[in-house]
Amino acid sequence: MAIFDALKKKKTDASPKEADKNEKLSVSSPVEKKSKSSKKEKTASGMQDNTNILRRIRITEKATMLSENKVYTFEVQKRANKPEIIKAIKEIYNVEPIKVNIVNLPSKRVMSRGKRGVKSGVKKAMVYLKEGDSIEFV
Repeated sequence: MAIFDALKKKKTDASPKEADKNEKLSVSSPVEKKSKSSKKEKTASGMQDNTNILRRIRITEKATMLSENKVYTFEVQKRANKPEIIKAIKEIYNVEPIKVNIVNLPSKRVMSRGKRGVKSGVKKAMVYLKEGDSIEFV
């Protein structure tokens, strides 16, 4: 039993008022930590930042033909949804999309030099803009 007594915290001779203050401080510090972490805004799908939603611009023959009609194609994250994509387009390119269509392209099995492999799938978003708006690619 003497071993356990040595490990116990010794009580201080502080007045009850000081003890209450110490308890309030120790209780309030975890609450402050939680409030700091809750400052990060998360969207419905758990994403924190709109700039990470758009991965890259999809430059293909079909995408360039569509861009002449004010339809731009982007690869987006798998968990992104239409409202998040619209917010990201507004933030990054300062244009107002009319509508957004989303297509999930599944992964495919491929053969290369006699070895099997997997071509990764992607989620792409087709963003429709107004007549006067455009997105400049560098």
